[in-house]
Amino acid sequence: MNTARPDSIALFCLTPGGVALAQRLRDLVPLTCFTSEKLLQPGFIPFGGSFARTVEQAFSEYSALVFIAATGIVVRVIAPLLNDKLHDPAVVVMDERAEHVISLLSGHLGGANELTRQIAQLLNADPVITTATDVNQLAALDTLAAKLDATLLDFRQTVKTINQMLVSQKRVGLWWDRDFTQNAESYDTRGFIPVDNLDVLPALDALVCVTLRDDLPTQAIPLYKLVPKRVVAGIGCRRDTPPQTVAKLLNQQLAENHFDPLALRAIGSVSLKQDEPALLELAQRCQIPFNIFSVDQLAEHEKRFPASEFVRHTVGVGSVSQPAAWLMSNGNLVGNTLREQGVTITLGVSDRC
Repeated sequence: MNTARPDSIALFCLTPGGVALAQRLRDLVPLTCFTSEKLLQPGFIPFGGSFARTVEQAFSEYSALVFIAATGIVVRVIAPLLNDKLHDPAVVVMDERAEHVISLLSGHLGGANELTRQIAQLLNADPVITTATDVNQLAALDTLAAKLDATLLDFRQTVKTINQMLVSQKRVGLWWDRDFTQNAESYDTRGFIPVDNLDVLPALDALVCVTLRDDLPTQAIPLYKLVPKRVVAGIGCRRDTPPQTVAKLLNQQLAENHFDPLALRAIGSVSLKQDEPALLELAQRCQIPFNIFSVDQLAEHEKRFPASEFVRHTVGVGSVSQPAAWLMSNGNLVGNTLREQGVTITLGVSDRC
């Protein structure tokens, strides 16, 4: 998702007062500061051609944009660039006297609300946040999803439905699968009704379940799965294996271990396979990283697993899928390795958000 990262924030200032505030703020927060040629100060970057053109470029390169400017100017310059809440960066606007910090765009998923609070606290300013869940001091499903690095089927509509239910004082339950109960209290769940047992539900209008499972007991109320992206797959395959073969076998392996396909976080293989069409297509279709490991990296863990001399002769190490999955999951492998049609797939579960 597009959550704002501290190392990826661009700041734009248009006046001498804005430059002074930017200088003050960048001592507190990692920022890349842009301004006009005539206002340029050491460490600032001049607009590339124009203010609007620079903003357009930054919109796709940074996870957050902070403007020390009038809100109307910012709205006009970003309006042609807007895509959707899943991809647009966080946009925060503040006045040059640092009286108000406004969360303008991507408040939840993009992290603009959180960034607004952070900047306002640093500058002793007034944070202006207008999202309904925040105004009503409630959690938001999209914020919870971002914190968990999780996703849902029909993400946009589901988030809209659940958040609307929360602000309408509907009874929305929240159940955490056993893999996530230990850290559940560290997340903002205000407004959700805790559910401990799926077999004995309190009176609810809907239920959200945080789980990796592909199947849950049928309920009499609407049930929505919030699926953290934790599953990794180490994959080895013969050269030019058809993409549909790899995809089918991966889905088979996920189903065998009762994982929801949405839980897939990344795939990985040996460096020799970095241009393997089937793996590149799989990563692109699932919109997940394709992690590449050198022979030396895999060889460090080769002794943990059965080795194939044919594989060693072909790629330089006796096993690919198992050590790759081991590295991506920090040793937390799950189930048996699949070996079919010249493809090997090993699954692991990462504990990282």
